[in-house]
Amino acid sequence: MKITALLTLLLFSMRADLPAAENVHSFSAQDIGGNEVSLSSYSGKTLLIVNTASLCGFTKQYASLQKLYEKYNGRGFEVLAFPANNFGLQEPGSNEDIKKFCDLKFKVKFPLFSKVDVKGEKTHPLYRYLTEASPFPGEIEWNFNKFLVDPSGNVAARFPSSVEPLSKEMTDAVEKALPA
Repeated sequence: MKITALLTLLLFSMRADLPAAENVHSFSAQDIGGNEVSLSSYSGKTLLIVNTASLCGFTKQYASLQKLYEKYNGRGFEVLAFPANNFGLQEPGSNEDIKKFCDLKFKVKFPLFSKVDVKGEKTHPLYRYLTEASPFPGEIEWNFNKFLVDPSGNVAARFPSSVEPLSKEMTDAVEKALPA
């Protein structure tokens, strides 16, 4: 493990206000249907964790996220979408509304999770880890930020909203992080 990542993990584990975590697989979240899902169930797979919104200028990325998912899913790749209403109230609907929207408008087949906060006092523990203790810390600035996670659960890269899921930058990073 890189020394900076190890130091970050050590500092993270000493903060009383943050949950102890080794990596992304240490967390769980509710899926869009309200079922608790341990992210350790994705062990051995490469993940792209994305905070999403239905009324955002970047919402069209759902289509390219679906294409990315289709391209690499058979090789151990998953997209995990976490709807959030933290930016301009661009995800006002219920989990049911979000699921219907994603099904009808984009025919999304990758896992959707229940709406979460990705910043502020009520930030979901996974996003607290991603933004405070991962090797790529920093506040989520807008919808469709992306975290690439390797098969061991370690954050391998972070991409801002402006990086298209099918861009060469993204597909090169995904291919590099795919399970052997």
